Amino acid sequence: MTKSLYGAKEAKAIWVYLEQDEGRLESVSLELIGKAHELAEAQGIPVVGALLGDQVSSLAQEAIAAGADEVRVAEHPLLRQYTTDGYSKVFTELILKGKPDILLLGATPNGRDLAGRIAVRLRTGLTADCTDLKLEDKTGLLIGEVTGFGGGILAYIKCPDNRPQMATVRPGVFAVPEPETSRKGKVVSVPVELAEEDIKVQVLEHAVGGGVDITRAQVLVAAGRGCGGDFSLVNELAGLLEGEVGVSRVPVDEGWASRDRMIGQTGYVTRPKLAIVCGISGAFQFTVGVEKAEAIVAVNIDPDAPIFEQADYCIVDDMFNVLPPLIEAVKKARGGNGGR
Repeated sequence: MTKSLYGAKEAKAIWVYLEQDEGRLESVSLELIGKAHELAEAQGIPVVGALLGDQVSSLAQEAIAAGADEVRVAEHPLLRQYTTDGYSKVFTELILKGKPDILLLGATPNGRDLAGRIAVRLRTGLTADCTDLKLEDKTGLLIGEVTGFGGGILAYIKCPDNRPQMATVRPGVFAVPEPETSRKGKVVSVPVELAEEDIKVQVLEHAVGGGVDITRAQVLVAAGRGCGGDFSLVNELAGLLEGEVGVSRVPVDEGWASRDRMIGQTGYVTRPKLAIVCGISGAFQFTVGVEKAEAIVAVNIDPDAPIFEQADYCIVDDMFNVLPPLIEAVKKARGGNGGR
């Protein structure tokens, strides 16, 4: 690999890119602050948040409450909306001044775009879509855990020489830490040099899709191949439990469900209190997205389905035999009309 623009001896601190949209921090940023705080404590180094935008300094305290020791805020009207050119330029300059040892970003559409650009500009490596992060015992190097080949392998990747050690992590992999509102930290305003000619693409309209965010659901009712495209019972049960519907890859590939509901390695990692998994065999690429649920109830007609190895409660039967009486029981428990 080409030599990076600064070395390990110059590097210090763990940095987290604090992604924000319309003045709201993305939850993955807080998840990463919490994990960075955990890693930094073992090394005795600070956690620094990098916040880019326009009139976003009020978000700094939220990051400090989650575990950041310092937040560097770069504000400019041209940073109001994310652009590859603008954010790459400003963030690269921030990094070269601060020289972090480790840099973490959320594996969101914008986070992935920015991470790749930054890695090239800094001439360093990037471990993408990690499912876990840890520090090597002897060297303190960042180890990124990554799955591959449909879950057939689990790789541990490190970047021993180039800096910063970069990794992206998908939303939901780590828990959002409980905020410590009394926690103190340093907020540093960073001057920004950015002109309109630095940005080659002009954003004419910014629209956010109205899709569901299953990573925030407290209850998930998930269905796979076994539902045969019929989600009527799954939808009803999810509604009664005030939860969301999730799916495995097959319903998405078949066009039965949208991709924003897909759980697993190539979908979303979730942390519900309850996951009811129906008609899903439970290969690794699915279970990695639901294994952190507090309780898993699995319904599958195959007694040897791998999902039963992960489940807390196992029901060997067809989901269409199990869900109707379960729905009736929930309705009865809630007064016969499905209400609270």
